Amino acid sequence: MTKDNLIAKLYQSSNTIFTIKALALIWSETDSDNLKSKISYYVKRGVLIRLTRGVFAKDKEYNSNELANSIYAPSYISFETALRGAGMIFQHYETIFVAAPWSKTLTIGRTTVTFRKLKESVLFNPEGIIYRDDYCIASPERAFLDMIYLFPKYYFDNLRSLNWERCLELVRIYDNRQLIKRLKQYQKDHAE
Repeated sequence: MTKDNLIAKLYQSSNTIFTIKALALIWSETDSDNLKSKISYYVKRGVLIRLTRGVFAKDKEYNSNELANSIYAPSYISFETALRGAGMIFQHYETIFVAAPWSKTLTIGRTTVTFRKLKESVLFNPEGIIYRDDYCIASPERAFLDMIYLFPKYYFDNLRSLNWERCLELVRIYDNRQLIKRLKQYQKDHAE
């Protein structure tokens, strides 16, 4: 495949962020040495921007949520980021909060990402995760449960839009009796 075709394939994708695995699939490259060579060539030419180890962008106008979700797998956007998007908290955070296999904060370019560790049985469960074109984000109910799982006394500005029945369905994936009690207490405290 010619170099122009490889670049065209990149720009045909709606993704703004690419992992090494994604580039291998897009370019149909099975040889890891050839893949590394192509990536290195395109980084030097400025066609790809290396953001962090194994993660690249087409240009500086990349989707920060897509970046946050691409750094570690499995992961999904949750906590304050998803809750603010759902109108459940009003405080704005520049940081993107992500559920991941371990805790860590990274700043990459203009994006700060805080990863919060959830146990594997929760992290690997797809219930309540919304798959967008370029990233995964927790539903309001899943983000709410993630938050009270890690922060039992978290203050929420607005829980009117929360589907309590859906929360009661999702809470079982956490396998945590205390979380069930917390959920029922929040429900009782916010009943209208």
